[in-house]
Amino acid sequence: MNRILKEVIEHAETWPVEDQQELAEYAREIEARRTGVYSMSDDERAAVGKGLAEADRGEFVSDEIVTEADERRGG
Repeated sequence: MNRILKEVIEHAETWPVEDQQELAEYAREIEARRTGVYSMSDDERAAVGKGLAEADRGEFVSDEIVTEADERRGG
């Protein structure tokens, strides 16, 4: 490991957990860009699982809400 990366990791060990998680997310994004493979975090995996379970139960956002969201972002 090079000196710069070692220093960043040493400093990051003193950061709050939320900041460490943010750094890990950036690292996952860089790895995904370099390899073409993205590894989901545990939180992302849980959110996807929740969304799939909702879809299995037929729980979807109404067309009206989707249209409103599209209009808000200029779509």
